Amino acid sequence: MQILKKACGAYGTNCYILKSEQGDFVIDPGDGAFDFVKQNTTQVKAILNTHGHFDHVWDNEAVKRHFKAPIYIHQFDEFMLNDPFGMGHEQSKADVLITDENEFEIAGVKFKFLFFPGHTPGCCMIELVGENLAFSGDFLFQGSIGRYDFPYSDANLMKQSLERVASFKDELRLLPGHGKETTLKTEQAHLDFWLRNF
Repeated sequence: MQILKKACGAYGTNCYILKSEQGDFVIDPGDGAFDFVKQNTTQVKAILNTHGHFDHVWDNEAVKRHFKAPIYIHQFDEFMLNDPFGMGHEQSKADVLITDENEFEIAGVKFKFLFFPGHTPGCCMIELVGENLAFSGDFLFQGSIGRYDFPYSDANLMKQSLERVASFKDELRLLPGHGKETTLKTEQAHLDFWLRNF
């Protein structure tokens, strides 16, 4: 599989296009991502949101409308698609609400939403099953973690999520919502430092 990336909008939010033989998938289409998507694919099977912050869902509706592609997001972040921060992005409607961490398949490609609340109520890493890869959104970055001081954030949940991911044994390549890629093993080495801040 091929993965394309573009940092979009004022916050440099990474939009990814996952290209497969059966069709392509868009992860977190932020501000201006629609043009990037349109230039690099002709068939989008689904739009997958790691969480609902405006800089990750800004072009959701534009991509959905053009490609007739369904939007997947965790149920606890569905309300954010309606622009509760008043940032002015076009509102979008989820087609599939994620409620668990079970594997599911779209056009022959298997995904799993790993639930790590704290940054937002429904913050997730989206694992590409069988590929040792996950789109980590704003949960884990290279050398950093997601903020938990925003409206709808929860420091206690973030601490629990970090403690949980510290025990993961999988070797995962992480493609974050901002900045450069990293690995889960690399970021696990820093988790004690972040956990001391709680």
